[in-house]
Amino acid sequence: MQLPDFRIIDLIDILLFAALIFYLYRLVKGTAAINIFIGIVIIYLIYEVTVFLEMEMLSRVLGGFTGAGVFALIVVFQQEIRRFLLMIGSTNFTSRRRFLRQLRIFKEEQNANLAIVDHVVTACKRMSATKTGALIAIKRDGSLDFLKNSGDEMDIVVNAPIIQSIFYKNSTLHDGAMIIEDNKITATRVVLPVSDSRKIPQRFGLRHRAAVGLTERTNAIAVIVSEETGKVSLVVDGEFESYDDMDDLSSKMKALMD
Repeated sequence: MQLPDFRIIDLIDILLFAALIFYLYRLVKGTAAINIFIGIVIIYLIYEVTVFLEMEMLSRVLGGFTGAGVFALIVVFQQEIRRFLLMIGSTNFTSRRRFLRQLRIFKEEQNANLAIVDHVVTACKRMSATKTGALIAIKRDGSLDFLKNSGDEMDIVVNAPIIQSIFYKNSTLHDGAMIIEDNKITATRVVLPVSDSRKIPQRFGLRHRAAVGLTERTNAIAVIVSEETGKVSLVVDGEFESYDDMDDLSSKMKALMD
């Protein structure tokens, strides 16, 4: 059996395919879709082996399955596909923004973002002391309009006392999430998509799952104040960290908003 000539383009092809599989695995890791993903990879590898060994009957069956399964995969992995495309688009856009900020085009917007962080951190520190539950979503790149329809639209300049009053336990607006966009509170009582990730500890409730669900589907960041413990957490890209020192939280958020 004569082996085919191996070219540089073949090596590039293999590396790109490996990178694609790696990023797809990262997207579904820790979710219920991981088992489906592994099953599909196994079936595809078996199909390639049957083709290589010229096992015609089995290769035809598996080939038909993989061909018809493309439409099923779009349905099963629609959330993961959305996240993958969002990741690609957001990365490119973020790079362009950083380049323009070096030219000071976005200097004013950057200062506004840093001011937002100061108000949010101040409010969270006070709400943490009183164990007032809160869930705040802060827009970065991308639109959150598809979420605002589930809540009450607002147009309020961000400041710490307003944030506290909205999440006050007897307030009619304290349920759900608050959305902050461009130095404005644009929606309250927003219902966020809840994540089904298995990585979230059982002790965390719906606020944490909603924050993870938001950051899995968008490029926004979320800040949570636990009603049970008063703990303040930051959620980015489906991962969350808890903070005792508000200065550390402020530094982290400013770096993310830069």
